[in-house]
Amino acid sequence: MKKYKFRFTTLILILLWVTIVLCVAAFGWNIYRFTQTGANSVYEWIQYGILFFTSVFFAALIVSILIRSQYILTEKQLITQFGFIRSKYEIANITSVHLFKGAGKLAVYFNDNKYMVIVVKPEWYEEFIREIMQRNDKIGFSFSTAEEEEEIKKKK
Repeated sequence: MKKYKFRFTTLILILLWVTIVLCVAAFGWNIYRFTQTGANSVYEWIQYGILFFTSVFFAALIVSILIRSQYILTEKQLITQFGFIRSKYEIANITSVHLFKGAGKLAVYFNDNKYMVIVVKPEWYEEFIREIMQRNDKIGFSFSTAEEEEEIKKKK
């Protein structure tokens, strides 16, 4: 089993941290409101419960995404894990891997005409390609240079 950490952009990291701060602020505000006014009806108890649950849930989700976002290559599956959200793809269903050198992206294509962009450090592209191709020798590999990608853009 081989693991590759997900590479977040700076903007996404900032948004994730801002979301955590907002969740903590919402939790704190909810505690403040509860201690100041209390809960006098069933409706207010439900309201406080929902607000506490959502702020804790989203904070836990974002923290888990920051800590445990990765691609896992097993012998038979490519697993994407974003916190506690997992998706599994059979390696047998992968038809090809394409490296866009100009855009700096790595794409995995499946036999049902779907694809997935792999977002890891560019230094890991070669190792990722080698590992996935070792698990299924029918997977094709191709790459395009920056000039070829520019030509395609001009034709559109």
